[in-house]
Amino acid sequence: MTIDSQRVVSLHYVLSDRDGNVLDDSRARAQPLEYLHGHGNIMAGLEHALAGRAAGAELSVTLMPAEAYGLRDEALVREVGRHAFPAPDHAPGMRFQTPGDDGPEIVTILEVRDDGVLIDTNHPLAGHTLRYRLEVLEVREATRAELAKGHPLPPGTEPGEVEDKKMV
Repeated sequence: MTIDSQRVVSLHYVLSDRDGNVLDDSRARAQPLEYLHGHGNIMAGLEHALAGRAAGAELSVTLMPAEAYGLRDEALVREVGRHAFPAPDHAPGMRFQTPGDDGPEIVTILEVRDDGVLIDTNHPLAGHTLRYRLEVLEVREATRAELAKGHPLPPGTEPGEVEDKKMV
């Protein structure tokens, strides 16, 4: 079976920067990535490169910043009041996730000042060229529940446990 829309794909990947420094390795974590093809679960450039491949396929993909996490936007670096942080102890380099206008966003603390905190809401990999080594492990048809949710579900998930948006 080949990778196509409405199919669940399981794969291992090694993500490296332009210089070959490994940023993430699913095999080292013993946790393959599973995604529902055609539903925006992964970057469009990766989906495009994987389309038509079958289990056992191995490939390398390079994504320029605009194809990956976007270009850095200096307008996303700004100062906020210290009251915006629930924990009293925060330091440069700390990252956390917060709700954003377009979904969750990662916030990085750049500097802690007396009256505020300088934050960066660019994705940590924005502006970076990314290189992926991919190995397709499995391709299967998505279940109705997975199609309703728009992403793969854990094995053994019963249909009654999932709200079917198509039926509501």
